Amino acid sequence: MTKLAGTRYRNKNTGIKISSESIFPMVKYDQISLNIANECLKAWGHRMGPLRRGNQDAWCHALIFEGRAVAVTTASYLIAPRVGGAGWLTRENAIELSRLCADRPSLCRVVLRLWREFVFPSLGFDWAISYQDADLHTGNIYRFDGWRRVGYTHSGRDTRSGRQGRNKYVWVWPPPAADGKNGE
Repeated sequence: MTKLAGTRYRNKNTGIKISSESIFPMVKYDQISLNIANECLKAWGHRMGPLRRGNQDAWCHALIFEGRAVAVTTASYLIAPRVGGAGWLTRENAIELSRLCADRPSLCRVVLRLWREFVFPSLGFDWAISYQDADLHTGNIYRFDGWRRVGYTHSGRDTRSGRQGRNKYVWVWPPPAADGKNGE
């Protein structure tokens, strides 16, 4: 057994190896470059647009169907030293799922679960956070995937684009203990 994110334990040897007749799998989830992720975000009209955080790189992955990206995730270091509305989440212990987008909405849930199950545990952080725009989304994608809403914040004006700040809810994975003890 291997300890992963928080107090969850997983057995590394539970997968069953299956040989395939095909050289190319029909569907795969794989690492991609930030440039490719940004092309997808633009093509699919993500409301925040491409991920641009100065010199900061990102962990980017795509769900690929028949050789074509159909959904992407990007994860980034936190911008602020602490997460607004949930100060126990810091740059040292949390990573931000900074973009989640697909060419059709039903794939967002799929790629979120793949990211949470396979990418997040490999990143070495205790917590994953994601911001939900309080004016545009319900947060159901996180709620249905088992994340917990832990805070509310308002971002300042974006100095690069000039966009107004947004009202945002903070979602966290894995869900903190029900007793409120979050490792503060």
